[in-house]
Amino acid sequence: TNCLTMAWRLYKNLSEEQQRYEKQLIFEHPAFVKLCQQLLRDARRMTRGDLVFSLHALVNLGVPQNTLLLQTLVRVCQERLNQLDNRCISVLATTLAGMDKDKNVSALQAGLQLLVEQRISSIRDIFVLQNLMKCLGKDAPVFLKKKLEMAVLREIDGLTFPNALRMFLALAAMNYCSLPILNPCSKKIQENIHDIPFRQLILILEVCHTLQYRNVKLFSALADYVNSTAYLWDKRQIILFLSACETLGFQPTELLDIFAEKVTEDPDFLNLKNLLTVLRVYSRLNHVPRVQKHLFFEILHSCLNKCLPQISNTELLKAVYSLGILGYLPQRALDELLQKDSKDELILPDDLKEQNTMMLRCVKTCMELDSPSFTKPAFVLTENMSSLVSLNLKKAQEALIELLGDENMFLQNVRLPYRYHIDFEIRMDSDRKKVLPITATDDHPDSHVQRLAFLFAPVSAFCLGTTHPQGKLAMKKRHLNKLGYHVILIQNKKFQEMKNEDAVEFLKRKIYSEDAFSFPEATLQNNN
Repeated sequence: TNCLTMAWRLYKNLSEEQQRYEKQLIFEHPAFVKLCQQLLRDARRMTRGDLVFSLHALVNLGVPQNTLLLQTLVRVCQERLNQLDNRCISVLATTLAGMDKDKNVSALQAGLQLLVEQRISSIRDIFVLQNLMKCLGKDAPVFLKKKLEMAVLREIDGLTFPNALRMFLALAAMNYCSLPILNPCSKKIQENIHDIPFRQLILILEVCHTLQYRNVKLFSALADYVNSTAYLWDKRQIILFLSACETLGFQPTELLDIFAEKVTEDPDFLNLKNLLTVLRVYSRLNHVPRVQKHLFFEILHSCLNKCLPQISNTELLKAVYSLGILGYLPQRALDELLQKDSKDELILPDDLKEQNTMMLRCVKTCMELDSPSFTKPAFVLTENMSSLVSLNLKKAQEALIELLGDENMFLQNVRLPYRYHIDFEIRMDSDRKKVLPITATDDHPDSHVQRLAFLFAPVSAFCLGTTHPQGKLAMKKRHLNKLGYHVILIQNKKFQEMKNEDAVEFLKRKIYSEDAFSFPEATLQNNN
């Protein structure tokens, strides 16, 4: 056991290439074969510690799982499961977490789960608890996950920084979002943020995505750290970090600006893969750099043009769609995309067809509405889809009736050209002093009427913790502006939480406020 454990300790510190070479030397060494034969003979006579540590070392050295030796050790562990102390249980749990499921491994895992249920109240070591959480995984019954959670919470006051990092991974392995555990772990991580290697920064964000854990303070602290040390990181590392943030819907504004500067200074690192990631991140987070924004997007446009000979149809569509969301029309790539569409070369398998059809439709809408030659129409044809509203808009409907006095003062479920839809529309006089009945404005040209469009959007349509709309919603707002609407974006979840009288007052402020008629869109339309 000592021999195998030492071999594993030396082996795990080697590089991946060295490991492949050393593994071959170990397996071909005559002494290793004798050692394995002796282990096979003596398996049932070994102490419990030697048994689990030998299995752990062999699995991590890469001995195939279907060998007689490993299957024998797994079966012996199963036979002697009740003799294992907490330390041995921890080592066994770690080992099983790294093994593939087969008949013997599954049986041992099931036995271990029963043993943990019996002993969990006596386990005081948080490290052991973490290993058990990783081993039992997402298939563990909910009641056992709750028991493990309570056991961890008993020891949470003594939580160290390394344990806080490991606890994130353990909860991810169980797919169990425990706020009482995650919140103190997040605090400990923020206190020790300068000690976290880059790979673990990414890992933390990935775990948060897996667990749907949205902690704006934690994300901001991580982004501020990467921002303040950006000169230390390779640009590809920053892309990875930004991509992880985008997956969470979190907008690290300063870091996005700094990275845009790095791209303008040295664009040569932007291969096709990096370019597509950058376009996806900036478009979804609806981020236009504060300085040199035109230069930044011109460079991305130039890089896209260089990649056109090697780009696939789907990648081309995604790239043009991402730039279109931000109001930028890459002419050469657009021409090539439309040429492929006319030849039916964009037809894809069913699993991608719906998404690609949506993206292509958006691109064509952007071509028309974001074109410099587009002028606001004198009339916008609208269709009132239904007098019924969904349950999540019922409160808004009642608040508007109370505020305006009559259902004839607004439209609901309005369908517009270009497949756009708005929740409610009201019309005001040109001085913005009075709301007009819908029927009284139908025959008036839009120059005499101010149209307000209310969009009650889910929280997921905004960047995390802000009222900054994400790409698709921002594009819709921009296009509605082009069609002559003043758009009022409202986070529906927050609106639903308001008291009825507060909801009415809120809508009143939105309707009569000067802000409702401003156009603060930061887009690149004037650059096309």
